[in-house]
Amino acid sequence: MDVLKDDTYFMRKALEQAELAFEADEVPVGAIIVQNDEIIARAYNQVELLKDATAHAEIIALTTAFAAMGAKYLPDATLYVTLEPCLMCAGALYWSKIGRIVYGASDEKNGYSRYGLEQYPFHPKTILTKGVLADEAAFLMKSFFKAKR
Repeated sequence: MDVLKDDTYFMRKALEQAELAFEADEVPVGAIIVQNDEIIARAYNQVELLKDATAHAEIIALTTAFAAMGAKYLPDATLYVTLEPCLMCAGALYWSKIGRIVYGASDEKNGYSRYGLEQYPFHPKTILTKGVLADEAAFLMKSFFKAKR
């Protein structure tokens, strides 16, 4: 049986990574990078584990993908991430020249869009898709922070 590999399929894989973060008591953000319908990188937030404020899922996924591809740019790849990237991750994604970014839930508090940027924060050729499985991603975030209160 051939599985249809669409945005929903791959976002579910990113959500699996977010669940690993949740279980590790990290903010539950997961990311995968796909090229030619194959996952070349998987990551989740590891800020607490690594004691590193930059250890976001997107950054770890990018580093893994660069190593896997032996390249510093990813113009033919797609990042699937469960939460809107922050400004730091938007900058890293810009420099990666990633071909496409697909994210789940918006992040009104820390997402790049909260800054009302006049200029698109990603590479000009990067295609952006928002809101894929947004409810599932938002539920995971809300559950995590509800448990913290």
